[in-house]
Amino acid sequence: MSLSTMNDDTGTNNVSKEILDPSIVITPKISNPWTVDKALAAITFDKPMEDSSSPVPFFHILERLKTTKREGWRRFGINGGESIADHMYRMSLMTMLGPASLTSRLDLFKCMKMCLIHDMAELLVGDITPADGVPKREKIRRETLTMDYITQHLLGNVQGAGASIVGTEIRALWQEHEDSETLESRFVQDIDKVELLLQMVEYEKRGGGRVDLSEFTYVATKVSLPETKAWAEEILQERDRVWSGKLVAGEAGEVSSGSSQLRKLQDQYYDGES
Repeated sequence: MSLSTMNDDTGTNNVSKEILDPSIVITPKISNPWTVDKALAAITFDKPMEDSSSPVPFFHILERLKTTKREGWRRFGINGGESIADHMYRMSLMTMLGPASLTSRLDLFKCMKMCLIHDMAELLVGDITPADGVPKREKIRRETLTMDYITQHLLGNVQGAGASIVGTEIRALWQEHEDSETLESRFVQDIDKVELLLQMVEYEKRGGGRVDLSEFTYVATKVSLPETKAWAEEILQERDRVWSGKLVAGEAGEVSSGSSQLRKLQDQYYDGES
């Protein structure tokens, strides 16, 4: 919120009116049990038109991926950090630069699309982190309901060349990522974690020794493919150099997750991924 001074009828600046910053989009807090209808009802200005033959309502709701922040950083006072869309964009570019030993076995176009789709449900669900304590099964339930809503009610009736299969393809790619059975899905899940490690080090660098994000180094233990493990190790070595000579809460570069309770939550969050 901000206060804007407005002119009254006499031309003097003595009328103040509180106005909403249009760049701020709040993820609604929904009472249990979470439903898509409850989430949509909490959207004040941008509830999409359903069952339209046009993709424009879908285009509009995608803005929430641009304005919804990645929540893990907020607990460390990083309130103006990356959005979900920021995260997925860099991921999609990273897939293009994998070593030939890996990319020769991958459908890279599918990987790029999967990167841009895998967190789409967060436009309504929000970014649920391990520290939030939401059970993995409940997280999956919310995201599945959201993807069904998007692909059936925002894309199901869209007309145009190839439009009828877009919703089906988006839903299938999201499910493939969730199932984690294909090489492409495992690669994208690894890229997801490596991108987080990159952002962690970048925030720590700019923090000048005042922001210790060692909690997030845990995800390096969940990277599965040799080629992406090499990237993760290189980033952690870079972090070692960043913190060299500085006193931090844990050993620089050491895989640390803070409390044992948080480690348990992290294990549950990543359970089922390769």
